[in-house]
Amino acid sequence: MLFRSQDIIVCMFIGSILDLILGDPYTLPHPIRAIGSLIAFLDRKLRIEGQGVKRNTARGGWLVVLVLSITFALGEGILSLAYWLHPWLGVAAGSILFYYMLAVRCLSDECRKVVDALETDLESGRKQVAMIVGRDTKNLTEEEVLKATVETAAENTSDGCVAPMFYMFCFGPVGALLYKAMNTMDSMVGYKNEKYAEFGKCAARLDDIVNYIPARLSGLFMIAASFLCGYDYKNAWYIFCRDRRKHASPNSAMTEAACAGALGLRLAGDAVYFGKLVKKDFIGDKKREIEAADVKKSIALMYVTTLIMFIFAVGIRMIIWLWQTK
Repeated sequence: MLFRSQDIIVCMFIGSILDLILGDPYTLPHPIRAIGSLIAFLDRKLRIEGQGVKRNTARGGWLVVLVLSITFALGEGILSLAYWLHPWLGVAAGSILFYYMLAVRCLSDECRKVVDALETDLESGRKQVAMIVGRDTKNLTEEEVLKATVETAAENTSDGCVAPMFYMFCFGPVGALLYKAMNTMDSMVGYKNEKYAEFGKCAARLDDIVNYIPARLSGLFMIAASFLCGYDYKNAWYIFCRDRRKHASPNSAMTEAACAGALGLRLAGDAVYFGKLVKKDFIGDKKREIEAADVKKSIALMYVTTLIMFIFAVGIRMIIWLWQTK
């Protein structure tokens, strides 16, 4: 069903407030965890070890089709039923669904936990940062733990905060839900390793496509956020223009570059994944040593960037609403 502009505005307000107050509801049923379980089940059923490249690529395509079809059917069915019972019940259901799609408070909390753990000892910091990054963390130095945390805050500003809001703005709650389903598939099977290089190719390419616009908006909005936060917005723009393509992903370096420039840090560089060293370009210039306060600054950038996206989305939806009521 197509949500009206006024319904989307209300859902965005309520969902955002719920996320800021409550964060991720770890103890309640979560649609993203349900989608993750579906992906894991289909992964076991569809992927074949040691089979031909084309066969596993095709099966990975079927994974994407099935996950998105089931997600759409359930999301659309629940929202349509709620809206049929009463329009305000539909808005309430849409608000709760959008709340589940946002990760602003959760991302902030998880990054702060790393800083708190480092105050205990380095090993605690390594264990805590392992909860939010995909790289191997057992040999990271304190500087590398902090850098990984800042990178996580910057990168996830796009796919955890701005992108769900962008697809909510464009297509309503089901649009945000489908986006998170695609993003979750990429995080689970979109690896460029022997196990998933072919099976996860479709999921990885699709994630690149749907994040193309949100990632670039996130980078530009983060530059604006650096100005509002009192950080080096001129350097944020300079590093964004220079380094935004220095990543294997066409999207991930957009916010990392803006963040690195705003804080005067050098991010990225080589990292170890599953015991294998992966060569990566540096992003930004090392004007100073990274410190724990930079994690809090990256969180501030995340909050303000998301706020700018919220104002942008709600503003356009309000214009559409007013135009339609003429």
